[in-house]
Amino acid sequence: MPSVEAWRFTFLGYQAGLAQPLFLLLCGVGLILGLMTLGLALRRSSRVRALLAERLVSRLAPGVSQWRPAVQGGLYGLGLVLLALALAQPQCGSRSEVTKRKGIDVVVVLDASKSMLARDVQPSRLDRAKLELATLLDELKGDRVGLVVFAGDAFIQSPLTSDYSAVKLFLRAVEPEQMPQGGSNIGAALKLSKQVLDNADRGSKERVIVLLSDGEDLFGEVTEAVDALKESNVQVLAVGIGSESGEPIPIYNRRGEFVDYKKDSAGETVITRLDRAGLTAIAEATGGSFFFQPRGVAMGQVVERVDKMQKSELESRVTVRYDERFQYYAVPGLALLVAGMLLLPSSRRRAS
Repeated sequence: MPSVEAWRFTFLGYQAGLAQPLFLLLCGVGLILGLMTLGLALRRSSRVRALLAERLVSRLAPGVSQWRPAVQGGLYGLGLVLLALALAQPQCGSRSEVTKRKGIDVVVVLDASKSMLARDVQPSRLDRAKLELATLLDELKGDRVGLVVFAGDAFIQSPLTSDYSAVKLFLRAVEPEQMPQGGSNIGAALKLSKQVLDNADRGSKERVIVLLSDGEDLFGEVTEAVDALKESNVQVLAVGIGSESGEPIPIYNRRGEFVDYKKDSAGETVITRLDRAGLTAIAEATGGSFFFQPRGVAMGQVVERVDKMQKSELESRVTVRYDERFQYYAVPGLALLVAGMLLLPSSRRRAS
């Protein structure tokens, strides 16, 4: 049953409400059931008395009771009404609590260059990188995540946020065809990631950059960027995407249909390979590590590394919590349903 906005009101000076008011519709079901059962009981009794004289009813229709079915239906109906009220989550009374969230700041740097279209890992390097990132977002708890995308240039796809669903939404829009400039300017991406971390409100003590790339054709001021990260104690955890054996880079038209493989100036097919050494050098220079799983997801190892880092208080806010009162309706509702099941609609009499 879809949820609707909670109802809030004041009752005898207390803050009260219903968290799931849509379940109140079941109250009508309970009332209809009770009325139907009462009507059937009265109809049954009137039929018996219409066919038999009043003094013969007890002899020819022993055990036929007028009140038992009515009471049973009433118990079922009232029990369902109370259970419906319990499912509506009645709340009465409130208290304010300070909620603190601890974690670290993580900026994911995603390579969206043309080489990420290679299919040496299925379904493609870019799709595998997105799968790795989705795994990271599913496993993190309380950490803030930002997303920087790069090819020949770098830009912020998502600022630091604890809303992982928003990051996943931004991730879907990343495609190499949307990148304004070709290449793999990882130096600019690392510098921009450091800027995102430095500008964070109440930044964490330990900060991490998760780099998802095949590491090929890296240019830009990589050394300068790595030195700046090392000085700021920002670790780079690099996840290698692709294979070292190499794969041609496919070219697609606007309709997503395969056209050809990328060629160099001499007309030869370009082969793209995972640069394990380059990515490892970047990671280890900042105190981080290189992770690679050719047939699996390497992000689980990254999550383990992140979990071991010192968590900082990233934000605190005052939240209002309402006192739940559903048990005052659920317990008697269940009791009435059990009583209705135990009450037989008719009684048997021993012949004297």
